[in-house]
Amino acid sequence: MAEEKAKKKREIEAVVNVYTSFNNTIVHVTDMSGQTIAKVTGGMVTKHDRLKANPTIAMFIAKRVTETLKEIGVTSLFIRIRAKTGNPAPGPGAHAIIKSLSREGFKILNILDTTRIPRGGPKRKGGRRGRRV
Repeated sequence: MAEEKAKKKREIEAVVNVYTSFNNTIVHVTDMSGQTIAKVTGGMVTKHDRLKANPTIAMFIAKRVTETLKEIGVTSLFIRIRAKTGNPAPGPGAHAIIKSLSREGFKILNILDTTRIPRGGPKRKGGRRGRRV
């Protein structure tokens, strides 16, 4: 009896890497060692290009990821959000994915922003006088 409870209490953890731009949302779930468990993108859920970054589509992405994680028995998640390099904020799907995953009953242990920050680097596009609007 005590052994059965010990097996049930064992928590399996996973890392959810969320990449959100203003054109697409990509969710890549790995175990703690980095092996891929599931990968779902906006294009796998909808056929419309303009909807791939939509928060509603992000909810469907989270739903698909949830099905895979429940089969394996994952209970806790570390979430890493990444936006396009140099963007001040992640795309519209990031918040919706976190909200959906927490509603599904996963324990969210940590939320981390891993957006890359340019430090000088190559010349940006736009020419000498910049982008003229």
